[in-house]
Amino acid sequence: MKFNELNLDPLLLKAIARVGFQEPTPIQAATIPLVLKGVDVIGQAQTGTGKTAAFGLPMLNAVDVDNPAIQGLIISPTRELAIQTQEELQRLGKDKHVRVQVVFGGADINRQIRNLKQKPQIVVGTPGRLIDHIERHTLKLDKLKMLVLDEADEMLDMGFVDDIEKIAAHVPSQRQTLLFSATMPPAIMKIAHKFMQDPQVVRIETKELTADLIDQYYVRAREDEKFDILTRLLDVQNPELALVFGRTKRRVDELIRGLKARGFNAEGIHGDLTQQKRMTVLRAFRAGELDILVATDVAARGLDISGVTHVYNYDIPQDPDSYVHRIGRTGRAGQNGISVTFVTPNELGYLRTIEHLTKKRLLPLKPPTNRDAFRGRLQQTLINVHTTLTNTDELKRYATTAAQLLDEYDPMLLVAAYLHTINHDDIRNTHVRITPERPLPTRKRSRNDHHHHDRHYHHHDHHDQRPAYQKHGKMRRVTKKNKHQFKIRTNA
Repeated sequence: MKFNELNLDPLLLKAIARVGFQEPTPIQAATIPLVLKGVDVIGQAQTGTGKTAAFGLPMLNAVDVDNPAIQGLIISPTRELAIQTQEELQRLGKDKHVRVQVVFGGADINRQIRNLKQKPQIVVGTPGRLIDHIERHTLKLDKLKMLVLDEADEMLDMGFVDDIEKIAAHVPSQRQTLLFSATMPPAIMKIAHKFMQDPQVVRIETKELTADLIDQYYVRAREDEKFDILTRLLDVQNPELALVFGRTKRRVDELIRGLKARGFNAEGIHGDLTQQKRMTVLRAFRAGELDILVATDVAARGLDISGVTHVYNYDIPQDPDSYVHRIGRTGRAGQNGISVTFVTPNELGYLRTIEHLTKKRLLPLKPPTNRDAFRGRLQQTLINVHTTLTNTDELKRYATTAAQLLDEYDPMLLVAAYLHTINHDDIRNTHVRITPERPLPTRKRSRNDHHHHDRHYHHHDHHDQRPAYQKHGKMRRVTKKNKHQFKIRTNA
């Protein structure tokens, strides 16, 4: 199917050609005809499958540009996703001259009020800020034609259901409603039943959601081993753009400090950063000025960044659905991607649950050695040298100094000295402390699960996996007298 077969406005087809879309993605091909018919639609699709255009193109198609009222509203769970959605709709609606505005928390509300006075026909926003504008009477939705709930499962997880109900109370009952979600738990279907009229369901199979183009691995390691293994993996795999996921804000901050201390080009985002700082970091990452972005799940929700080659789950997600969202940041647009998940011995049950959800077995990955990491750095150095040698004009300024060095030293020693100088082995060995996270509660595994994972794993089997209070001497008997001390020691 081609876009010109979808009965879209010729001005939209012109914009589609300009932005470089070749043909509709599966979610677009299935959704757009239904939306154009005017029916309510539930679409199962994660970020990166083209869902923004799936609802954005028919919404833009329906807009009457001579009508200054707000005709389309898109509710997004996060500021980043709201901004990306607005930018996408502006690109696609440019030739039709559709006005699109975005509103979100953490920004100057007065500036947003001024923007809303420019009579946008489509508004994208986060739930809390949309309610602020509704209560200030700066956002009037009485002429709304289409309502979109984007990343509905994320909004459910973030507790936005009550806010959505408040917003829905201010829109006409005779409207078209679209809901998009990466996963379809019963709670999502409950929301759909509440806000939608006989919705048609467009479902992308789980194997498509988790992307067959992503090679998925796991590394079994203790907490105190994970950071060293991560940096060795970065040296060996040399990702062009990498996302590292940590469970908490503190973890993200420590990983950023640690990676920088070892010479990696890394920055991070989490909820405590200002909106300006987060957007600055994201722009730098998208532009390739950063190699590594460290993030929490909340901060990374809705991110649509092309070119991510590797995803590292430094902490395994407690919610398996989050795993689908994380690894979906790579393996896009027909490109291959790699994900590596770190698993402590007591978290193997979570790994099995993830495999059940994604219907794909994660492959065990042996951690690289220091020697492997050195070879990886050396290989990258050789690539950099070859690239530098192609720019001979730039090298002429060093010719005199090079000639002097060649007169004084053996050429082989000179090259070896150069390689040693730029490899920063001393920096890579910098000691970095990452505070251990509280372990996830042990998830029970069957005997089959235990066999499936442990048969691949030998080099850590000697580690003592007993609880801390058993590792030195015999297990203490818990009595009323020492119960308090026992709790302190086991919860430390």
